[in-house]
Amino acid sequence: MTKRASPLEHEAVTGRGSADGGAFRHVSSARLPTAWGEFTLHAFENAAGQEHVALTVGDMTAGDVGEESDTAKKEKATAPVLSRIHSECLTGDALFSLRCDCGAQLQRAMQQLAEAGRGILFYLRQEGRGIGLVNKVRAYHLQDAGADTVEANQHLGFDADLRSYDVVADICRHFGITQLALMTNNPAKVEALQRLGIQVPVRLPIEIQANAHNRNYLQTKADKMRHLLQTVPKPTR
Repeated sequence: MTKRASPLEHEAVTGRGSADGGAFRHVSSARLPTAWGEFTLHAFENAAGQEHVALTVGDMTAGDVGEESDTAKKEKATAPVLSRIHSECLTGDALFSLRCDCGAQLQRAMQQLAEAGRGILFYLRQEGRGIGLVNKVRAYHLQDAGADTVEANQHLGFDADLRSYDVVADICRHFGITQLALMTNNPAKVEALQRLGIQVPVRLPIEIQANAHNRNYLQTKADKMRHLLQTVPKPTR
């Protein structure tokens, strides 16, 4: 008997060009029940074999909106989609580290997306702002000795932030998304997306209360990386 694929099974979809000129493909999708509600988990792969995922809730396209009027469908199609771009942070996301705000931001974003009933979370595999897990631990060692998060990366021979958001543009094109209402404190994300042709007319703060372990980290993000944070003093010139 031939197995019929479910609506969520889209195995090895034909690839398309990516924002950086390489092949990009959607591999598969599946249900993902969570503490905040049920999401759909979508797996993607780029030409280099790097794997990224997106979590969606609600309808990402305008074509499947039930009995809504044509006007409502058009408004949904053009409205900015509630979103969060989250770069992988094993220590914060899975090991509950208090050295950063990553895990708490991920949980808050998932909660807000579930409550809104429609939106997308881009989960990008670029640990340690792009330097990788082992180098991130090396950077933590330097921070334990007094360096801040930017100085530690630079001491190891890296820029402060090596992340790329090309795959976000690819995933947006996959779903037909042209505008995002983005949960972020980082204006560089907004600027990067706009350069890639994704409009961000709405920026929504997603600030986590500082603690004794991450206060200096957050201060450095405000002082040296232009993060818009209300709970730390503004940088002095």
